[in-house]
Amino acid sequence: MAVFRQLTAYASVGAAATALHYALLIGLVEAGGWPPVPATLCGYVAGGVVAYVLNRRHTFASDRSHAEAGWRFALTAFLGFCVTFALMSLFVARLGAPYLPAQAVTTLIAMFVTFAINRAWTFG
Repeated sequence: MAVFRQLTAYASVGAAATALHYALLIGLVEAGGWPPVPATLCGYVAGGVVAYVLNRRHTFASDRSHAEAGWRFALTAFLGFCVTFALMSLFVARLGAPYLPAQAVTTLIAMFVTFAINRAWTFG
């Protein structure tokens, strides 16, 4: 049951981080004229900062030091960043999918990958 509670909290934190991610993505693409792939990566980084703070405190209630958890989270986030880059490049640049549905699928996949790593290694 602890896993379900953590996954629910992780998804809630992820929703806040994703809202920021999408706001930056849409703003940079629609108002700034950016291509979708670099715009989504900027949004991913901003959302990552929000996710670290909230997940460390609320999702995993970790007492691991920032010095240790921080670099682990950054490495995990970088893996998620790479997953995001690869999937958005595949869906948008290669397959021609619309960027927002592609981002929705990418977000779900990246969430499950990073939850498993953060639970077991970053904050565990």
